[in-house]
Amino acid sequence: MRVITGKARGRKLREPKGMEIRPTTDMVKEAVFNILQFELEGARVLDLFAGTGQLGIEALSRGAAEAVFVDSSAAAARLVKENLAACGFEGRVAQGDALSMLPHLGRFDVVFLDPPYDSGLLEKAIEIAENVDLLADGGIIVCESRRETALPAPPEGYRVELERRYGKVKITVIRRKQDE
Repeated sequence: MRVITGKARGRKLREPKGMEIRPTTDMVKEAVFNILQFELEGARVLDLFAGTGQLGIEALSRGAAEAVFVDSSAAAARLVKENLAACGFEGRVAQGDALSMLPHLGRFDVVFLDPPYDSGLLEKAIEIAENVDLLADGGIIVCESRRETALPAPPEGYRVELERRYGKVKITVIRRKQDE
């Protein structure tokens, strides 16, 4: 696992031992960041269910101004801190229940949601994010799920901008509409 491009291009990221954390594959990560290429400069980014922190770190490498990383696992939080240090970046790393932290994190331009598959956390996180005003106007949520996972329709003020499938993985991008 490595940083694809930007300031930390080519830097190797530490991976977890065992199967508790499922890092996003390089193919899917590259596809996600091709989608986001014009969204990251100066953005405030949230990597919820951070695992290794690779999505938030990639965003920082590509010009995001700030990244917040949240994971319930103490081992994952340590891994994120190690990966940030290895890349020369700083970020806020919080260890605890991601869903209960959402109302206290502020607003973001880009939110990555990649919870454990089939946990129900993705759907709950989207619902909470919409209810606590997590996204800035025009901000986006990038969801990673199993290919066959059907997400509920977003509420008024949000729209599914795209869905793409990469092997067994589906990426869904939800955008908050801009206030007029």
